[in-house]
Amino acid sequence: MNNTPRSERLHIALFGRRNAGKSSLINALTGQQTALVSDVPGTTTDPVMKSMEILPLGPCVLIDTAGFDDSGKVGDLRTERTREVIKQTDIAIIVTDGTTLDDEAAWAGLLKQANVPFVAVLNKVDLQDEVPSAILADIAKRLGCDVIPVSALKGTGLDLLRQTLAGLAPESGKQTLTGNLALAGDTVLLVMPQDPQAPKGRLILPQVQTLRDLMDKGCIAICCTTEDIDRTLAALKEPPHLIITDSQVFDIVEQKKPAESLLTSFSVLMAAHKGDIQYFVESAPAINKLTERSRVLIAEACTHAPLAEDIGREKIPRLLRKRVGQGLTVDIVAGKDFPSDLSGYDLVIHCGGCMFNRKFMLSRVEQCRQQGVPMTNYGITIAHIKGILGKVSLP
Repeated sequence: MNNTPRSERLHIALFGRRNAGKSSLINALTGQQTALVSDVPGTTTDPVMKSMEILPLGPCVLIDTAGFDDSGKVGDLRTERTREVIKQTDIAIIVTDGTTLDDEAAWAGLLKQANVPFVAVLNKVDLQDEVPSAILADIAKRLGCDVIPVSALKGTGLDLLRQTLAGLAPESGKQTLTGNLALAGDTVLLVMPQDPQAPKGRLILPQVQTLRDLMDKGCIAICCTTEDIDRTLAALKEPPHLIITDSQVFDIVEQKKPAESLLTSFSVLMAAHKGDIQYFVESAPAINKLTERSRVLIAEACTHAPLAEDIGREKIPRLLRKRVGQGLTVDIVAGKDFPSDLSGYDLVIHCGGCMFNRKFMLSRVEQCRQQGVPMTNYGITIAHIKGILGKVSLP
């Protein structure tokens, strides 16, 4: 993997009316013809994402959206897709020409409700000799945010915009992937089964990210497959401080691990890194209340074609039905598909979310919390069913 995964990048979305200059602003910020620009209103129809490195922000994803003043049946669908972008937005830019602010104020309200920090850009200032301060003050008051005059054509105001965005960026680096479970000098054993879910010649993303996290910390990382646990442990002079395993072999590794070694899984690490680990653990006992009349939603971030023995589509449903009964209803969604109404479900079980940014994952957690539906994740579910959740270390 040569580049920072999209899911680990700062997501910056641009919102505004049709022909407000959102696409031109993205091109100016990136220094490339990233987005299609046209004088015809409505050129951008669906959200368009572009991964870039932008100083001083670092790795970013810029999201160009359809105009929120689009109309008609198709326009309504485009607007709804634009509204969905808010769920994965870390920072927003509202682009306006300042002529009318009713729609802009409404969208500013949506961003505030979603706790998304944002800034307003008064674009196309090259078309006038001087921007009256009264206009800037009015925009700031109506939208409740800073306003930066910008000319995407001439590049004026872009440095200030970048600095402002950097100031709005959520703090990062507080919590590493392994948290306080591993520190510099610790020996960490990673148990990584190579099954059909891990394409030949590659490691799955959580394994790659965990390895990098341990290397950045100065830990000694040792990898093995499930079959080689005994041989690997025997080769070590001292027991590893921490063992990180694939959740699917939690019980096997737990039986073989030295008593003094901590135990966790890649899925549990991702649950803490992307979501709300405490809510996931608190929700796990909901599994005990399931009956054959219950309904469970399993959500995957990936949209891969399911393979044999897929953990979300086959293994977890099989574990649940073995425990509850064959009558249990299990629905499965993938990618960004997720029901707006969860009232019919007794439990939501989510994957680690390695393909989602933290903002998007937390939006799903909040949706479950608001609707009173317990939500947990793959690793927590398996550990609970196997009866070893209390022995799993949480970051």
